[in-house]
Amino acid sequence: MYSVIFRPFSLPVVCCLTLFSTVLLADEPVLTPERAVGIALADNPNLAQIKARSEAMAAIPSQEGSLPDPTINIGALNLPTANGLNLQKEDMTMLEVGVSQAIPFPGKLALREKAATFEAAAAADSVDEARLRLVRDVKMHWWQLVFIHRSLLNLDDTERLLKQLAEIANSQYRIGQGLQQDVLAALLEQSKLAKEKAQHLGMHRAEIARLNALLNRSPDSTIRFPDEVDTRLPDIQSATDGQESRPLLAERKNAIDAAQTRLELAKKDYYPDFTLGTAYSFRQSTPNGQSRSDFASVQLSMTLPIYTERKQAKAVDQRQSELLKERYALDQARREIQVEISESQALYQSSRAQFEQLKNTILPLAEQNVASAVNAYQVGKTNFQSVIQAKNAWIEYRNQYWQTLAEAHQALAQLAAATGRESL
Repeated sequence: MYSVIFRPFSLPVVCCLTLFSTVLLADEPVLTPERAVGIALADNPNLAQIKARSEAMAAIPSQEGSLPDPTINIGALNLPTANGLNLQKEDMTMLEVGVSQAIPFPGKLALREKAATFEAAAAADSVDEARLRLVRDVKMHWWQLVFIHRSLLNLDDTERLLKQLAEIANSQYRIGQGLQQDVLAALLEQSKLAKEKAQHLGMHRAEIARLNALLNRSPDSTIRFPDEVDTRLPDIQSATDGQESRPLLAERKNAIDAAQTRLELAKKDYYPDFTLGTAYSFRQSTPNGQSRSDFASVQLSMTLPIYTERKQAKAVDQRQSELLKERYALDQARREIQVEISESQALYQSSRAQFEQLKNTILPLAEQNVASAVNAYQVGKTNFQSVIQAKNAWIEYRNQYWQTLAEAHQALAQLAAATGRESL
C-alpha cells in the first residue's frame, strides 16, 4: 500500500490522483502473486467453462459403448375391413406384442467407447492447459501492475526532487546568482511530470481492470500490493527437458488416439449391423367358441452396405485425413513449445542480466550523480540543465530497474507454462 502525494500542477491531474487514492483502501488485503493465482483458479469463468466441458465429455464414453434402446411393438394384424374390425371372424386376425434390439457389428461399440474415452481425456488435458495459461497470465499482469505501481512511486520521488530544485533555482534568481531561465525550466519539468503521472495513472487503471477480469472481479476492485517485493531472481540454465509434460502435448496425443480409433470404426462400417426381434401373437376364439392357437415369431435382419464407394470408402478417407491433421497438430505444438521455451529463457536471461547491472552498478551511480549535480548547482559549479539531465537519467534508470525485474518474472511465468509447470 502506498499513499499519493498531491501537488498543485493542474485540476485534471488532481482529480485523477484523488480517484486513484480513493480506490486504494487501507483495509484491502495485500494481493501477492500466489493469492492472485488462487483467486483466479477458484473463480475464473473461462476456466470453469472448460472444466464443465471436460465433465460433459467424461459422460460420453459409457453412452457410446451401450446398445441402442430396444423397441417394443404392439399391433393388431390382419383385421378384416369388410364387415367391421372383428377380431374373431378371420383365423389370421391377431394381437401382437414384440420386442426388437439393434445390434451393431461386433467391435463397433467398443471402438465408439474407446474413441469417446480418448476425446474425454483430451478434454481433461485442455483443462490442465487452460489452468497453466491462466496462472501465467495472472502472474504476468501482476508484475506489469507492480512495474506501473513502482513507476508512480518513482514519480512521487521525482516530484519532491523537482520541488527542491525549483526552490533552489528561485532563491538563486532572487539574489542575482541564478537565471530566470532556470526557474522556468524547473516549472516546465514539473508540468512534464504532471503529464507523465496522468499517463501512468491511466495505464494503472487499465492494468487493474485486466487483472481483475482474470480474477472475476469488478474492473475497479481495489488491488493492494505488498510494501516489499522480493528482487531475487533464480539462476535458470535450461528448462527444455520438461516440455513433454506440457498438457497441450498430452491433449494432442489423445486426439491422435481418438482419430485412429475413429478410423478403425469407419473400416468396421463395411460390415452390416443387425436387428434381432421376437413377437408373440394372440388369436381370439372362433365365433362358435372354438379356441385358436397363438403364434410366436423370431426375426433377424441386417443392413446391406452396398453403397461402399460413396459412403464407407469416403468415411475412411475422411477419418484418415483427420488422423493426419491431428499428427500435424502434434508436430506443430511441439515446435511452438520449443519456440516458447527458447524465447522465454532468452528473455529471462537478458532481463536478469540487465536487472543485476542496474541494481549493482548503474542505479547507485545515477543516484550519486543526481546528488552531486544538485550540490554543484547550489554552489554555482554547474548549470541547471546538467541537473535536469542527471535527474532524467536517474528517473529512467529507476524505471528500468522495475521494468527489467517485471520482465524477468514475466519470462519466468511464460517459461513455467511452456514446460507444463505452474512455477519454476
